[in-house]
Amino acid sequence: MDSRAAVATAEALSVSFAELASVLRDGTDSGCSGDADPMRRRADGFLDGLAEISRLDAKSAALKAWLAAGYSAAAEALAGPAASPEDNTGQEMAVVAEVACVLTVSERAAGALLAEAHSLTTALPLTFSALQAGTISWQHARIMVDETTNLDPAGAQALEAHFLDPHVVNPARGFAGELIPGRFRHKARTWRERHHPVSIEKRHIKSAADRRLEYAPDRDGMAWLSAYLPADQAAGIWNRTTTAARALQGPHEDRNLSQLRADTAATWLLGGTGDQTDMDGGSVAAGVPSPRAQVLITVPVMALLGQTDEPAMLDGYGPIPPSMARHLIADGAESFHRVLIDPRDGAPLEIGRTSYRLTKAQRQWLRLRDGKCPFPGCSNHSLDNEADHLLAWAHGGATGIHNLGQPCRKHHRLRHITGWKPTTATKNEPPGWISPTGRHYASEHPDWEPPTLPAPETTGALCTTPP
Repeated sequence: MDSRAAVATAEALSVSFAELASVLRDGTDSGCSGDADPMRRRADGFLDGLAEISRLDAKSAALKAWLAAGYSAAAEALAGPAASPEDNTGQEMAVVAEVACVLTVSERAAGALLAEAHSLTTALPLTFSALQAGTISWQHARIMVDETTNLDPAGAQALEAHFLDPHVVNPARGFAGELIPGRFRHKARTWRERHHPVSIEKRHIKSAADRRLEYAPDRDGMAWLSAYLPADQAAGIWNRTTTAARALQGPHEDRNLSQLRADTAATWLLGGTGDQTDMDGGSVAAGVPSPRAQVLITVPVMALLGQTDEPAMLDGYGPIPPSMARHLIADGAESFHRVLIDPRDGAPLEIGRTSYRLTKAQRQWLRLRDGKCPFPGCSNHSLDNEADHLLAWAHGGATGIHNLGQPCRKHHRLRHITGWKPTTATKNEPPGWISPTGRHYASEHPDWEPPTLPAPETTGALCTTPP
């Protein structure tokens, strides 16, 4: 299949969707008058439509994987042989970044797609064929890629043949596509563990090197914190927090077990004493200590005064309740920088600080302007990023906000070892980026908006209008 055929296939898929929708919209109401149960026929039509959509989704995913693998190969051919390991790394980073920007996904997702596409199109022919035929879903295909990772070619072929080739010796009972993804992963992992040529001890030692802690902001002033740990450590932490949480349960404790478990873990991690008997039963446990971290809190001045309920902004997270902002400012003054915003347009007004240094003020302004690494799709928190001259100092670039960016280490490196280049910035707008192919991708701008002013009767002495 060449690129023109791929485009034609994509157009055919869209036509198939349109035709299916038309049939379900128009055809289900025009049945024979002798149909004893037209509503049953209509319901069956929608179920058949769902099944067809599922098959089309799988075919579309196969096409997407083929296109991603094709672009990767074409980009590698255009770049030519790498002169050094660093050049090779730069070429790979540039390809991932381009795919991420084209698809408007994170580079992590783009990198995973490229890796999965390469495996499917080169090492897992049965899986890719089943995906193209629509007999397995993209989730099933990803599971197959995941479970064959680190297997030698013979082991990978044996695993996919067990589930996808009915003529193999001792095939799986039931086709892979007939199992929901969760059950398929369980069966595939069980087969993998039984037939893996490397002992589980050696594989565990290698996997333990990937242990990590991950943080993902969520809505309503909440976030997810997860840890990838050896199974015995994870189970031990879970059991210990559960035991401590159960010990706190009683007739005068309003929190449920899940809330107690979370409050216990938060108290331990934030350096609390572990004695939570004085915690209240509200939505936030009073006994959990405040964090001590170098972060910025952008607070509308009226919200800080308790006159409005509009959210504050926690650097690296997003909107938080004003009560949380007031609590953090009052309890963590040495590690939280208060930022008041202009009541007219929501722009930063001033940064509260105990000592003044120009470079520190500029860095804090960059954190306010950009909010995070300015590369499209990157969510790296601004605290971890590095100041960078858009026009190099050696080439006449000034050390001013309009000539400064704050990319994370990864994208700072991308800028210097690949053809990716930042565009100019302004006092209030972070720089965009131009890819090696010449495409321009805008940076994400923080959403400043005018804060809500309280009603005149609630402001008291703040009201400037004569009575």
